[in-house]
Amino acid sequence: MEKKRTFGKRDLILFAVIIAAGLIGLAVLYLRPAVTSGTVEVAVDGAVTMTLPLSEDTEVRIDGVNGGENLLVIEDGKAKIISASCPDGVCVRHYAISRDGESIICLPNRVVVTIRGGEKGEVDAVV
Repeated sequence: MEKKRTFGKRDLILFAVIIAAGLIGLAVLYLRPAVTSGTVEVAVDGAVTMTLPLSEDTEVRIDGVNGGENLLVIEDGKAKIISASCPDGVCVRHYAISRDGESIICLPNRVVVTIRGGEKGEVDAVV
């Protein structure tokens, strides 16, 4: 005769603790305050053409080389290129950046968008 498995009190407590830890982790990730410091540095063909505050929501057209054009949006402490005249569109598919040293690069238009200041990067590993 098979014994039917039932959940005991300890199983339910463990399940509740795991669910609570997951919800707290999500809250920490999504409810962080927006970055209020840092700048977005825009360089075209190696020369810095503008520096914008990361704390102000704005939309800027960037004139690249050979008539190329990119549209940069800064919103909620993050910078993202939302449209570009380049044929491959890799820069448009890049995630929004907000951490110190992160960059979005559009090679055909020779545009580089870099965060200076902003959130501090995390250590990936220690050797």
